[in-house]
Amino acid sequence: MKTNDSSDEKVDKKKSKLLPILSLFLGLISGGAGFFLSYSEIILAEKNSGADINVEEQPHPIDDVVYIPIDPLVISLHRPSKSKHLRFRAQLEVPAKFRDDVEKMMPRVTDVLNTYLRAVRVTDFDDPEILIRLRTQMLHRVEIILGEERVNKFLVMEFVLT
Repeated sequence: MKTNDSSDEKVDKKKSKLLPILSLFLGLISGGAGFFLSYSEIILAEKNSGADINVEEQPHPIDDVVYIPIDPLVISLHRPSKSKHLRFRAQLEVPAKFRDDVEKMMPRVTDVLNTYLRAVRVTDFDDPEILIRLRTQMLHRVEIILGEERVNKFLVMEFVLT
């Protein structure tokens, strides 16, 4: 009869391990299904009535912003480059209420951008994503000078290697 007791213990251990594993598996399945249904808006989505189907959407209101041009820059490139110069023009998108403050600080903005662009390695210009990285870095530097709330966007108008 000892053999029956040990086999009962083995069955109990298997059952005790099976229940948490099965619970975890079912929890993951139901969580995934719930996520899918709400992400795909099958459930919890707003119901559209037929009345607004033909109505054209109103355009989003344009924020009260101004665009302030940065003085054009011409940067001399070092020897390993095929190009000799970088012509660069940009503008800052600024809330209209900060226009005077930003215009007052434009010489510092031009200086920091000029210094940054001169420090960029010539080999970096071969990277197809250079403009995205440069825009991010330059916006960060401008925000340091002017403050984050005073600049919405940094817009590159001209980026030409000659």
